[in-house]
Amino acid sequence: MVIIKTAEEIQAMKKAGMALARVINGLTKAVKPGVTTKELDNLALELMSAEHVLPAFKGYHGFPANTCTSLNSEVVHGIPGERVLKEGDILSLDVGVNLDGFFSDSAVTVAVGKIDARAKKLIQVTKEALYLGIKQARAHNCLFDISHAIQEHVESNKFSVVRQFVGHGIGRNLHEEPEIPNFGRPHQGIKLVPGMVLAIEPMVNMGTWQTKIDANNWTALTNDGSLSAHFEHTVLITSGEPGILTQI
Repeated sequence: MVIIKTAEEIQAMKKAGMALARVINGLTKAVKPGVTTKELDNLALELMSAEHVLPAFKGYHGFPANTCTSLNSEVVHGIPGERVLKEGDILSLDVGVNLDGFFSDSAVTVAVGKIDARAKKLIQVTKEALYLGIKQARAHNCLFDISHAIQEHVESNKFSVVRQFVGHGIGRNLHEEPEIPNFGRPHQGIKLVPGMVLAIEPMVNMGTWQTKIDANNWTALTNDGSLSAHFEHTVLITSGEPGILTQI
C-alpha cells in the first residue's frame, strides 16, 4: 500500500481523479436505447485521449477492453461488445485511468431509458451505500467501519452485498492493499491514516449475494439472474473530511 504524502502526489491523484470523473460523465450522457456497449467503450477511449490519460483496464491481466460494461444481471467485469442497450436495462460503467503513473477508478450504474421502480430503488440504495461508506473513510476509523456502513444500509433495504468482489487501495498501481469488503463488523481491520487512497465500491444484488463467472472467464453474474448495481469512487483519507477524487 502506497501512502500519498507529498503535495505533488496529492495533486497528481486529484488530476487523475478529475480526468476520470469527466470521462464517466461523458459516458453516462451517451447511455440510451440503441447504443451498443462497444460504442460506449470506443467513446471512453476518445474521452480518455482528450484528457491525456491511458485506460487502466486494457490489458490488465489480459482484460480485452478499455472499460467494464456490466448489464442487468452482470455484477462486474462485463466485456463491451455488440449488445444493444434497450429500454428498461440498467448498465454499470466501471472505468479506470492512468495519468503519468497515478491511477483512479470509478463506477456508476445508469438507467437505460425508463426502468421499473424496483430497479430504480436498487440503483438508489447502492449509490447511498457508497456515500455512507465514504463517510466512514476518516483517519483513526477502522477499515471495516466502511464495510459495515455499506452492508447495514444495503441489507436494511432488503438487497444483498456481493462478497466475492471487494474494493481496494489505489495510487501508483490500479490495485493495492488493503482489500475493502462491502460487509463486516465495525471497529475491525487496519486503522485509516491520512494519505491512504481507497477505491470504495459497493456491488449490490437484488436477490442472492452469490455470483458465478461467465464462460468468457471474466464477467461475474448473479447466481439467480437478478439485477445488480455498482458504484465506486476513489477516496483520499485526510486529517478531516474524506476527499472524493473522482467526483466533479
